[in-house]
Amino acid sequence: MSRNIEFGIGEYYHIYNRGTEKRKIFLDKGDHDRFVKLLYLANSSRSVHLSNYQGFALIEIPKGDSIVDVGTWALMPNHFHLLLKEKKENGISQYIHKLLTGYSMYFNKKYNRKGILFEGSFSAKHLDTDEYLKYQYAYIHLNPIGIVDAGWKEKKIKNRVAAKKFLSSYSYSSLRDYVGHKRDERAIIEPESFPSYFSSFTDFVDMLKEWIDFENIKA
Repeated sequence: MSRNIEFGIGEYYHIYNRGTEKRKIFLDKGDHDRFVKLLYLANSSRSVHLSNYQGFALIEIPKGDSIVDVGTWALMPNHFHLLLKEKKENGISQYIHKLLTGYSMYFNKKYNRKGILFEGSFSAKHLDTDEYLKYQYAYIHLNPIGIVDAGWKEKKIKNRVAAKKFLSSYSYSSLRDYVGHKRDERAIIEPESFPSYFSSFTDFVDMLKEWIDFENIKA
């Protein structure tokens, strides 16, 4: 599934996929919440049926041993980003397969549609340097700015104060878990399996600087 890349145990990867024909894959709060739950439940050595645990908090659901370590995640209207560490052989491929299959079945049933929901094989990039890993931590957490400011990737954020305020209140990424919010979604990530700056590199300005500096180095 992974487009010309071999995953190695203990290595870090940026995983990305979007809706087919760039269609929106999250249409309401229920869709977001379902995907977030699957981010947790798909990371399991066994099959877990969400229908058996309606009303349960994530940490109350017995899902078995995890098959990947999740560092960061963010959902956008028509795509998602994950930063993963391969924990077991074929763990990432199994995780993404379970995640996308489970969500596609839910989405198609809810909206009475057929066919594929996601665009082909998921994309994967090997984060083989500390610099690149820091960049992706920043990039993934900054990505939701695009919902309110389309020019952010071209270094044209119109209002940094407004962008920071939006990110701090955006529920569908792991950023809130890193800045100390107490919520069930914290169970999705495993910061302890990633470099220490994952737990300290949470300032908006620092993240923005890291992202811009990396892009300037690449240029």
